[in-house]
Amino acid sequence: MSATFVSVLVTTHRTVCLDDEYEWKGPFYFIQGADPQFGLIKAWAVGDTNNGDDEWKEEIKLTEQAVQAVNKLNPKPKFFVLCGDLIHGMPGSQWRKDQERDLKNVLKNTDQNIPLVFVSGNHDIGNAPTRETIDNYCKSWGDDYFSFWVGGVFFLVLNSQLYFDSSKCPELKQAQDVWLNEQLAVAEKHKCKHIIVFQHIPLFLREPDEDHDYFNLEKSVRQEIMEKFHKAGIKAVFSGHYHRNAGGSYRGLEMVVTSAIGCQLGEDTHGLRVVVVTDEKIVHRYYSLDELSSQGMEKELLDMLAKQI
Repeated sequence: MSATFVSVLVTTHRTVCLDDEYEWKGPFYFIQGADPQFGLIKAWAVGDTNNGDDEWKEEIKLTEQAVQAVNKLNPKPKFFVLCGDLIHGMPGSQWRKDQERDLKNVLKNTDQNIPLVFVSGNHDIGNAPTRETIDNYCKSWGDDYFSFWVGGVFFLVLNSQLYFDSSKCPELKQAQDVWLNEQLAVAEKHKCKHIIVFQHIPLFLREPDEDHDYFNLEKSVRQEIMEKFHKAGIKAVFSGHYHRNAGGSYRGLEMVVTSAIGCQLGEDTHGLRVVVVTDEKIVHRYYSLDELSSQGMEKELLDMLAKQI
């Protein structure tokens, strides 16, 4: 893979930071996308999500449009994060390698000064992941969980599938839990400006106490994570998975659910989220790919970036 891929930010030690990235330097922004999921549009259209993913020309065009829109932005974003379900083909499925190849070929055109950050989704490692499926993902896309610093802000990328169903690899969930506690201790020590989490599956879609289903985490697991995040001072969790925009809050923790670059399952348009990080708050807006391509960021967000320390 080219240098623009996740290796720019991530090492095998699961944490990357240049010394000066611990320090707050002023407002910045990043781009969040989710679920390019090469193959789902055709599979959804024919009603066969298990075997109908043998065509993904439309996803290629949409992801090319997303990359072009991000490349045109001025100033440039600090990074571009994709929150899971990079492709539709599950581990071991027929078209998986071809989908991965084509997605990488599109993403290679991302501006070399905009690092790409990848988050594992259920289609990337399986609904009930194993050590093997996670290892294979890591060989293709980088670590399944890791942390990094940008401008005094601490970012955590989590493998949410370990919270959804770790029955085939309980030791890996335990390892992530231990690592996460260590990372939150590091964040407290460095007095970071904000802590932001990326994961594929939302904690919840709209209400913290909503019933559990395919698109959120089981209630007891969710509650434990929400409390941990609240106590750590985490400001926001950004996710995908739902293929619609949604979100809510829990005791000051914002849950942001971003619709897909690829297949839409609701009324939203194919799009990306622009996230501006200021001294006091995190402000975000979802743009359709057409809107971001033709008009760029709105003046209100650009004005926030112009305000220095």
